[in-house]
Amino acid sequence: MIVLRAAHVFTGEVEHSPGEVILDGERIVHVGPIGERPSDTGETVDLGDVTLVPGFVDAHSHGAAGVAFSEDPERVLALHRAHGTTSLIASLVTEPLDVLHEQITRLAPLVHAGTLAGIHLEGPWLAAAYKGAHAEEHLRDPDPDEVRAALDAGDGAVRMVTLAAERPGGLASIALLRERGVVAALGHTAADHATAMAAIKTGVTGATHLFNAMPALHHRHPGPVLALLNDPRVWLEVILDGVHLSPDLVAWLFEIHPDRLVLITDAMAATGCCDGAYRLGSLPVEVRDGIARIAGTRTIAGSTLTLDAALGRAVGAGVDWRTAVRSLTVLPAQYLGLPDVGHLHPGARADLVALDPHWKVAGVWHRGRQVDTTPGVGIAGPAR
Repeated sequence: MIVLRAAHVFTGEVEHSPGEVILDGERIVHVGPIGERPSDTGETVDLGDVTLVPGFVDAHSHGAAGVAFSEDPERVLALHRAHGTTSLIASLVTEPLDVLHEQITRLAPLVHAGTLAGIHLEGPWLAAAYKGAHAEEHLRDPDPDEVRAALDAGDGAVRMVTLAAERPGGLASIALLRERGVVAALGHTAADHATAMAAIKTGVTGATHLFNAMPALHHRHPGPVLALLNDPRVWLEVILDGVHLSPDLVAWLFEIHPDRLVLITDAMAATGCCDGAYRLGSLPVEVRDGIARIAGTRTIAGSTLTLDAALGRAVGAGVDWRTAVRSLTVLPAQYLGLPDVGHLHPGARADLVALDPHWKVAGVWHRGRQVDTTPGVGIAGPAR
């Protein structure tokens, strides 16, 4: 056993100051105030003036360290873990169906082994008018048979699908996803308010990067944003990188829906790397000043964000740190249906992050083992 002691321990619901977490292999066996349980049965590590919180959970990420998940998932995982993210969904962008199936088949064993938390298909069933950084020539109507084939290719590994509900087959595909226990997320969509409401009634429980790649909230045509905001069944994904959304808007969202807001990265290959030329799927991307855009355009192509940076931005925008921590631990775990991560409880997986007084990562434990957080871990420079 290992006993981790800290000035503060936040389980995701309760704070202990000071507190301790006892690890036995890959699991947590005790969390509470120091001295509540004898802890002389193992090594005691006093972490000092830090706050221990659950490992971060990223529900939407495409890559890092110069590569996409479809190219080198272990390198991507190493970079994000060094920044506190211990559970990740591998998001795949729009590709021809045969390429997408091959990527799913290649990543599925990592999901079945517990290395990845699942696969997210962001496309190809998206709206051309709101395609963002997706290749328009590969976009398709969400035929339920095609969606079913993609799910079957992963043998249970696909955990989320983003689609445009207004395209032919959209509602039928959402019903299929609900039946298969897969998260259906509305995104890259031209849906009007009525269609978005119908999609939620049919089974949509996620808003893929709310406000981005969908019609804006309008006083006469409220579109999907109002429907997604108003329904308590929907989890609201937000990219807090200072580029996709105004921090003031995000702070307002935290005020009105603190228990539904999920911070995501939408990170692409340039995350953790320098500016330069990269790719997102089949599209060339140019990164300047840390902002990724489709080469030669102003279209944002994912982000170079990590969740620890999103946490710092949330706190800097005036969000209570406990609320901010929940938005990248407890809430995304609930969103994705991951019962043993995102919180510090006996029996949960021993995934923890130590945060210093400035909310910077001071230590990471994944499955009970301390992670290398050396700056630059997993990075091999710009992609191509």
